[in-house]
Amino acid sequence: MQFALTEEQTMLVETVRRFVEEELYPHEALVESTDAVPDDLAASIRQKALELGLYAANMPVEYGGGGLDAVGLALLERELGRANYGLQMVVARPSNILQGCTPAQRERWLLPTIEGKRIDCLAMTEPGAGSDVRSMKTRAVRKGDSYIVNGQKHFISHADKADFIILFAVTGTEETRRGARNQISGFLVDKDTPGLTIRPGPHALSLRGYHNCELYFDDCIIPADQLLGVEGKGFDLMSEWLGATRLTVAATCVGRARRVMDETLAWAGQRKQFGQPISQFQGVSFPLADLMTQLEAADLLTLRAAWLLDNGKATDADFAMAKLAASEMLGQLTDRAIQTFGGMGLMDSLPIAGWWKDARVERIWDGTSEIQRLIIARQMLRPHEGK
Repeated sequence: MQFALTEEQTMLVETVRRFVEEELYPHEALVESTDAVPDDLAASIRQKALELGLYAANMPVEYGGGGLDAVGLALLERELGRANYGLQMVVARPSNILQGCTPAQRERWLLPTIEGKRIDCLAMTEPGAGSDVRSMKTRAVRKGDSYIVNGQKHFISHADKADFIILFAVTGTEETRRGARNQISGFLVDKDTPGLTIRPGPHALSLRGYHNCELYFDDCIIPADQLLGVEGKGFDLMSEWLGATRLTVAATCVGRARRVMDETLAWAGQRKQFGQPISQFQGVSFPLADLMTQLEAADLLTLRAAWLLDNGKATDADFAMAKLAASEMLGQLTDRAIQTFGGMGLMDSLPIAGWWKDARVERIWDGTSEIQRLIIARQMLRPHEGK
């Protein structure tokens, strides 16, 4: 593994950082205060991202995407992660699972999404099925040339802006050594499909301008040609295309942590108490030194996992370690930032408290910290079991 960035990677980082600072930072106060990204602003950001080649950077070149490898994508996510989430998600990275489309599906859903003409969202989570995805209750029953879907999804990010939904639902059961378990299938569902209702989800403290929604399916009829992949093989589909989403979370956390650390160090160097900058006090500087060490370690774990992915050697544990380290570090750092800023850290006039609230969700979505530890523990212990 090479630690130095290539010239091309350096240019990518510089381009994305400049875009974030010039096109996203100026609008953060508006989004934070209104909890919304105006449609005209989103369209403007989207167009500029398309012109720079930053839009759909995770998609293959042959489909019109940016064709970034895993390391390049981690660097892009790291820089976008510095900005307000609602704004940076306008620079779409469509779900990789769309690469599992048939040629006909590709024309209808994948290519328009890459071109910025359509927006996707992913619907797996339910009130009773979070980390345990197989326990979902939403069902799709085959009837002739269609599936009839009934059920509910919640915490579905960006469904209020999406044009279509990548839905996962139960289509059957299979017997295993541990008893019967659900078979999951994927579907492509347009937002205006009769029987589908999308409602705002509960108000969240994190991620202003980026909303969660609730989806209700009431005898929703989905043509069979909108089945994504093979019926009953939704888990295989997820494993093939969604495994590296935790790497995205890790990179985003590292990027946000860089910004928080920069602001905190600047404050500590300027804020004076007892006649000297508070950075001179070990009670301030030592915790930040520990966190800088954790930040650098999380960055390296993230890039290492990306490099392993590019070389066909990555495991679920590699992604889990990167996400665990980065998300836990960001939580600790934003808390320490508030402590360093003191009372001002909790004031709306500064972004510190907002970063603190945003950081909290990173230890929950795409698998909680407990799930990451379970993945890591299973992989490291499996070779020693039964000996």
